[in-house]
This record gives sequence, structure tokens and C-alpha cells, in this order.
Amino acid sequence: MKKILLLLLLPVSLPALAQQLTDFVNPFIGTAAHGHTYPGATMPFGMVQLSPDNGTQEWDWCSGYHYSDSVIQGFSHTHLSGTGIGDLCDISVLPMVNKQPIAGKILSPFSHTTEQAKPGYYSVVLEDSKIKAELTASDYCGFHRYTFPEASNAIIRFDLGFAINWDAPNECFFKRINDSTFVGYRYSTGWAKDQRVYFAVRTSKPVKTVASFEGANRTARDSVKNKTVVACLLFDTKANEAIEMKVALSFANIQGAMEALQKTGNMYFDEARKAANAAWEKELAKVKIKTSDAAARTIFYTALYHSFLAPNQFNDVLGNYKGVKGALLHSNTPVYSVSSLWDVFRAENPLFTLLQPQRVTDMVNSYLAFYDQSGLLPVWDLHFNETNTMTGYHAIPIIADALLKGFKGIDSIKAFEAMKKSAMQNIRGTNFYRQYGYVPQDKYGSSVTVTLEYAYDDWCIAQVAKRLKKDEDYSYFMQRAGSWRNLFDSTLGFARGKNSDGKWVEPFDPYYSEYDGDKSMYTEGNAWQHSWFVPQDVYGLINRFGSNQTFIQKLDELFSVSTKLTGDHVPVDISGLVGQYAHGNEPSHHIAYLYNYAGMPSKTAERVNYINRNLYTAQPDGLCGNEDCGQMSAWYVWSALGFYPVNTASGQYVIGTPMMSEATIQLPNNKLFKVSAKNVSATNIYIQSAMLNGKPYTKSFINHQDILKGGSLVFVMGNQPSKTWGIKPADYPGK
Repeated sequence: MKKILLLLLLPVSLPALAQQLTDFVNPFIGTAAHGHTYPGATMPFGMVQLSPDNGTQEWDWCSGYHYSDSVIQGFSHTHLSGTGIGDLCDISVLPMVNKQPIAGKILSPFSHTTEQAKPGYYSVVLEDSKIKAELTASDYCGFHRYTFPEASNAIIRFDLGFAINWDAPNECFFKRINDSTFVGYRYSTGWAKDQRVYFAVRTSKPVKTVASFEGANRTARDSVKNKTVVACLLFDTKANEAIEMKVALSFANIQGAMEALQKTGNMYFDEARKAANAAWEKELAKVKIKTSDAAARTIFYTALYHSFLAPNQFNDVLGNYKGVKGALLHSNTPVYSVSSLWDVFRAENPLFTLLQPQRVTDMVNSYLAFYDQSGLLPVWDLHFNETNTMTGYHAIPIIADALLKGFKGIDSIKAFEAMKKSAMQNIRGTNFYRQYGYVPQDKYGSSVTVTLEYAYDDWCIAQVAKRLKKDEDYSYFMQRAGSWRNLFDSTLGFARGKNSDGKWVEPFDPYYSEYDGDKSMYTEGNAWQHSWFVPQDVYGLINRFGSNQTFIQKLDELFSVSTKLTGDHVPVDISGLVGQYAHGNEPSHHIAYLYNYAGMPSKTAERVNYINRNLYTAQPDGLCGNEDCGQMSAWYVWSALGFYPVNTASGQYVIGTPMMSEATIQLPNNKLFKVSAKNVSATNIYIQSAMLNGKPYTKSFINHQDILKGGSLVFVMGNQPSKTWGIKPADYPGK
């Protein structure tokens, strides 16, 4: 008995609750500086992005929120992640007490000390009202929970006229169905010229009354319509009373929003939050890492989280959506929109071919649906509006990558014809490109960037033509893929502008950059940054420099010259500078890996390691440039694993330097691919040797198909460059 009593008195050691991968995600990363991310609640690739808006109309508020701010104007249901143009922020909601219903702007102060954000969840306390606001989301529905103080005039306020930056409402509508159900829509124009969002609302408590405003005029009608509409739902509340609210969306019609609302059934906030967390845990678990660096773990899983925010599902719960020309359309499979193609073709979409294979076909078919409706593949698709933002026709490398990697369910003949149609159009300088073999600067702005990017896209078309045994098309587009040579000045080692008379544009300053796309020769950059964009023919580029040694010297110079930028209107997008390498903007993203093509993988390791450890942090300012719908983060995911898709449609990944001691990638068919880095540390960054599936591996790249087979890649790391690994020509990428 004494022994039993003694055991009862001993402290009981309970097993610790397993930490979830979602615990390592910090959605505030990128909300400061120029990251332009949002901290709110969303599902992987979900339709709803429910997040706070500060109401500030400036460039660094493109997502609606910036960490430097201290007020909230509302919580809206659609957001862009890391873009350089502001739009969306539709269906804004703000809870409040002790205020009269008004139509004007209302701001509520808050403190970061009361904010919390995790995947699928956001909360904050509004300081003036002491209301605790909590947000979560399902794929089609935003869930709100507001904990009120005691009040006889508690309000949940819908401000359908709320807009940021380029966006402006055209028509808003709000209708009371009963004391707890409401519907409406918001039509607007901005970056997306024809945007329509329909919604259906249900509150957990019946409203006492509704105070609505058509413009500045208050009305007692149950249905209101105007260019701007405010609707205030009034309640009596007890101390610490929580009112829950669901706001379901459709981009097709109110019927779709109502159906989404009905399908939530008896799901309430806590259950929705739990489901959102589980959805994110499943996605993050596709890569499991081991590292002793807590900050690197947070940066990695936040980067993976950011990589899975966009594109967003666009057809509603019934399968309906608004097409390019405004027609109501239907699809039985997911339709995706918000495609930042100038950015994400480089690293994010290749990442999807490993980690989101079930979505790749639907994404490609979404581009083909856009083509069916508009006659061309999208350039930058925002809610099935062609914004024509940025250069190139970069749906092409994404489609080519999917076809060349063997993804099923894509009409390859239609895809090829769509790619050709984009290449043979007569807008965006393509006519001049075909006529002169380059884009003349006196005919079309950003001529150097446009030429280099069209040449790469044409190479991608050629590879698909080869796969389809279209020999004539293959020869034609391969010839066009060499157009970059017409603008490369070997005497200076830069790609530079030519006019239609064949003469170089003078004067030439490789540090010069111009924001105005019509006046610039380079899009959001200069000659230092853009001259390296020849991923389809790196060896041809090396030949233009004359030798591997000269090529390496020029690369070294890129990373070591002054960070000065000349010009009266230098784009703010040129950020994250290491010398003239600009990691804050996408044209630089492949450059650090080019050393491998000249037999110097140790220099790739040095550059990549520096970027990984200095230009990404676990703080709100942890991104050195616009996130751009996941590209900035996808770069980190790839690079931390140890490789990167320099030529995104080649099926090869160039090896850099792994950061994690171990990373296990979940592949289709329940296969795993494990990357191990023995002795890796902040100083042991150089690969000494490698083993692929137990066999010595000396190549400085790895093929996509080798990863898909599953297995293991083991690196042995050291603090000095290897004199044997990856330095023989047979081991170079592309060989």
C-alpha cells in the first residue's frame, strides 16, 4: 500500500503534444518592407482570403495591410499576396460599439501585441471598442467571430464601397432575406476591369435592426443598391458575448454564394478553424525537414505556406464562374485565377509539379479555358480579366513544363496551338520581334527584356513541337529562341537595346533603369540584371563571353559592383541588392545558379547561401521584395532543399547548397524522396560528394524524373570547395 501511495504522489510525465507544422508558420513575414503579403485567414489555393485592411492608399498596402500601420478599416474577403498592384479587398466588414451608423470612413486602432496569425486563423483586439475579432475560412466561406462588450448598439458593418489603390466600386447591392440572412454583390473596376463578387451572410444571432446607406443617404428599405453601399447590422450584446457570422462567396451569382453558405451546414467557427488548420497541415507535410536552426525552419514553412496561397479557385461551389467576356460559365473541375505569370513560371509552378501534381492539370486547363474565351493565353490573369501586366507570354513555359513532364488530362494539340497563337499575335511588340528578329527600342518599350523573354518562351514552344513531332514548327521556334543573340553586345558583356536601323541605343549605362515601360529598355531593372536571362542557352551565352573564366568573372562582378542605380525614375522593385544582383525582383532569381554551367558549383553555393541567410528572415520585413503570389517564397523552398529550376521547362534542377540536414519530399503514389546533408552548417556549405540512391553522383543537377522515382540524395558537406564534385564538363547542367 505504501508503494502504491508513493507512486501516486510521484509527478506524472505525460507525453508532450506533437508540435504541428502549422506552428512554424508566421503569416506576418512579408507584411513589412515591400513584401506586400497579408496575414489573414485562407485555405490552400482557396477562394476566400479573409484579412484586415488598414485603409491606407499607398503602394506598400497592395495587400490591404502593412505592418507599419496601426489602424484597421475592416476585414475584407479577397486579397492579393505580394503583388505590386493593389486590388480586390472586397466585402469589407468592421465590428464596433458606441458609434452611430454612418456611411463615412471609420478606423479602429489596434496593437500588434494583441494580433495572432496562423495558417487559417487571424485575431486582433480593436482597441477603441475592446472587441476581439477572430477570422477563419473554408474554401468558399469566411467565418467571423466577434466577442463584444456589453452594448445596446453593437454593430457589424458592411462597407461594400471600400476600395484600395486602383480599385473602385461600380455598383453595390445588399439585401436582407430575414433577421439573420443577407445577400449582395460588389461590382468594381481597377486592375481587374470587370470584377464581380457575390456574397451570402448568416449571423448566429438575429439582428435587432439594419441601418443601410445608399451613398450618403440612409434608408430603411431591406434592399439597397448604389455605387457605394453601407449596411450596419445592429445587436444588443452582453459582456463577452460572441456573435459568429459566415460570409460565403461566388464570382458567378448570388445563387452560388447561397449554395456555399448552405453547404457549411452546422459548421461554426471552431470547427472551421480546426478544418483549416488540418488542410494546411496536410499541405505543409509534403515536405518534412530537420534542422537545428529554428529561424530557418520558420522561414521554410512560411515560404511553403506562401507558395500555396495562389492561384485561387475561381469557380464556385456549383462550378460556375464569370468568364473573360462576362458570360456565366461552368466547369466540373477547379478553375484557377490570380496568375502572376511573369513571376511564378520561374520557380513556383515547377514546385507545383512536385508538391501539387493533382492541381497542375487544372491550372493548365484554366489557362486553356482563358484561351478558349479570349483567343490568347493569359499574361496576368486577375479574376479572368486580362491585365496584360508585365512582359513575355509566360503561360507558355508553365504549360510546356506540364506537357514535357507527362501530366495527363491536358489537350496537348490545343495547348500547342494556343502557345503558337500567343507567339504569332500582333500586339505587345510581337510583330516587331518577328520582323526584326528582336524588338527595336524605337518601336516598343522594354525592348531588351521583351526580346529575351520571348526568345525563352519560343524555346519552350519548340520543345513541345519536338515532343509532338512537328519538325517544321520545332525548327522555326528554335530559330526564334536564338533571338537574344541579336541584342547581346559581346564587347561589353551586356544585352542592350537596338533601334530599328540596327544600331545600338546610345548612350549606354548598365546601371540605368527607368520605371516607365515605354521609355525603359529593361522591365523593372537594368542591363546588369536582365542580361543573364538566357536559360534556354546558357552555353551559348558563355560562348558570347568568350570562355568559362570570362563568364565567371562577369558573374563575380555582378555580385560585387556598386549597388548604385542611375536614372530619374528608378523602379522601387529593384531591391534586395547584392552588388547589382537584385533578389527582390524575379529576373535575378536564376542567376546565382549559373556558375554550375561553367564548372564552379562552389561559387553557386556561396551566392545561394548568402541569399538564403541574409535576404530572408523570420521577421515581418523578412522578404526583400514583393512576394508576387509565391515566387519569392518558392525560390527559398527550392534553394533550402538544395536545387533550383534555372530553365523551368527543362526537367532539370541545378544543385546549389542544401540548408537542412534532412528534407523528405512526399511524392505521388506514396513515394518519398529524401535529401540529406551530412555535416551541413552555416560554414559547411560546399558539397564534397554526393550519393543518389546509394551510387556516387557527381552531376551538379538532378532530373525531375529521378526525383519522382523516389529514393535518396545524400550530400557530404564541408567548409572548403571540392576539387572534384561537379567540375567536369560531363557534370554540368544540360549535359
